Amino acid sequence: MSAPPPFEPLEPLELAAGPVRLRPWREDDVDEVWAAFQDPAITQWNGGGVASRADALVLLGRRLDWSSGDHASWAVVDGSGGDAVLGSVSLHSIDRFHGGASVGYWTVPAARGRGLAALAVDAVCRWAFAALPVHRIELCHAVENDASGRVAEKAGFTCEGRLRRSYRYGDGETHDELLWSRLAGDPAPRLSTRS
Repeated sequence: MSAPPPFEPLEPLELAAGPVRLRPWREDDVDEVWAAFQDPAITQWNGGGVASRADALVLLGRRLDWSSGDHASWAVVDGSGGDAVLGSVSLHSIDRFHGGASVGYWTVPAARGRGLAALAVDAVCRWAFAALPVHRIELCHAVENDASGRVAEKAGFTCEGRLRRSYRYGDGETHDELLWSRLAGDPAPRLSTRS
């Protein structure tokens, strides 16, 4: 068995995704992140952990720093030049040895139902398959989170099964999750901005 590839930091970059743009997070996004975590759905399905503006700043600090090479995080904003945060997408748990990673995301209430999360997730997958030694990306969500299942399906993921009592969510309860994956060789999804 060969040794894992050497540590390689990632450089923050922007990605275009049709009507949205994925840009690296900035410290001045703190108020929009704090506002987003006032939404019960974001708090529930993305874990608690952001109980104050200071917590939002800590979260942003982790997402700003790509130097570990094990994650990349973007703010999802309007692609026509607007800079208001519509959502978040992160590629995390990047494993260069096994060629895998995981993706997570959320959207603010005003941006939901337009297919923007699927567009953002697809853009991150395309980038990862082209730029990183990654051939598999996983996506997990609580069984009760139907909206995330729709995002996964639209973004070209295949549901592989159910993970029993696998993750503690924002309500403090451990929920079953659905495990999805997208492989580098899978057909790319045909997306539009309509649900």
